[in-house]
Amino acid sequence: MVDEIITHLRQVNARRSLAEQMQLLAPIQALQQWQCQRLLATHAELAKKQSYAKAMDFFVEELYGPKDFSQRDADLMRVIPKLAKALPNKAMHAIEQALWLNALSFELDMAVAQALEGKELNRDTYALAYRQVGRGADRAQQIRIVAGLGEQLADVVKIPGIGLLIKLSRRPAKMAGLLSMHEFLERGFVAFKDLGDVKAFIEPVIATETQLNQQLLNPDIDLTTENPLPYV
Repeated sequence: MVDEIITHLRQVNARRSLAEQMQLLAPIQALQQWQCQRLLATHAELAKKQSYAKAMDFFVEELYGPKDFSQRDADLMRVIPKLAKALPNKAMHAIEQALWLNALSFELDMAVAQALEGKELNRDTYALAYRQVGRGADRAQQIRIVAGLGEQLADVVKIPGIGLLIKLSRRPAKMAGLLSMHEFLERGFVAFKDLGDVKAFIEPVIATETQLNQQLLNPDIDLTTENPLPYV
């Protein structure tokens, strides 16, 4: 588990450095911001439900958004072996899946940003760039990770004493310079502890995103006239 986490961290850090060298960081961040708006528009009905709002915000802001995760990633790289001894296996697995999703999403975002070639970002240019990049297997994997991560986080919050453990570890984490990492874990816990039936939240998201992915990559669909994306 520790090796997998370190691999994900190194992968995204290498991609981020390459994007910076290629002057792609700003376009990637703009793309990520647009995608956040698209996700919220697509799943607006779910986001309106009070019990789902925090979970939706967590996925959008902590896993998909243009937030700078470099400090969190550096924190994790420093302490992940010790963290593995302190946290339950389910929590470590959830962290691994979250970082895998983050790394894969950044790689795909970088490819789409390159395909856009500086064009104005909107639903039409995005759809065409998305199809140009392709990588259907990676897109399907991205959706599967989201599905699994949602279920894992729902299991983690049910672990006896996990809430108290996270709460009590905040001060030591701050003193050790690990506040960014701790806040990530804390937001994930808070987002899912009151979610209730996780499948009622996750399954509609997965079904809709799967359908969108298939439509965007289907060569028989003319994206200039049948674009399935919402206006954002």
